[in-house]
Amino acid sequence: MELIIQGRNVSVPERFKEYVAEKVVKFEELGDKVQRIEVKVVKENPTPGRDGMRVEATVIGRGPVLRAEARGDDKFAVFDEAYAKLIEQLRRARDRRKVHRGHHRPTAVFEATGPLPVAPTDGPVYASEQELAAAEVEAFDTEYGLEDDVPPVEIRRKRFPEERMTVDQAVDRMELVGHDFYLFVDAETGEPSVAYRRKGWEYGVISLSSEATDTESEPARAYQAG
Repeated sequence: MELIIQGRNVSVPERFKEYVAEKVVKFEELGDKVQRIEVKVVKENPTPGRDGMRVEATVIGRGPVLRAEARGDDKFAVFDEAYAKLIEQLRRARDRRKVHRGHHRPTAVFEATGPLPVAPTDGPVYASEQELAAAEVEAFDTEYGLEDDVPPVEIRRKRFPEERMTVDQAVDRMELVGHDFYLFVDAETGEPSVAYRRKGWEYGVISLSSEATDTESEPARAYQAG
């Protein structure tokens, strides 16, 4: 398993690299299903007294890519939050396979650890180290392989007429309807796209393109209110 740690607009100390390596070693339990783990530390829009760190963690291998990101002032704490999000994604995937193999709904981590004291928190994925440890046990349970085919869950489908508009118009529509995302066809590129709310007044756009080979984000631009 290859581990790549990169810094953007910030240097990454050896102590942080060692800390990350110790945490992600758990992913080796997935065997050859994981080929590479990428961790990016980005310093963005720092203000006096605040570092403005963002950590992106991506697990790449055979099968779906796992990805999580978190923001904060301390790179260690931000990485811990991103790591916990990856564990939660793995745990939920394992639980789904347990249910479809005829088991009853697994006991949720918060139910199993309910009697444990809850640490003060600003909203991390797991409120204590005990909860995270319990989730890791479920996440790396090899009895329920992630490569197995699983019957689809019940999904409600809605269809809307295709509508072409600019990204700015899509963001305006999203705010007007009060949703966290808005599906549209980009008038500039002709690509099916989704505008979504990030944090505060930040937005993102994901597009589908038959020509796209690079997953790097384009430079951010100012949002123009329409």
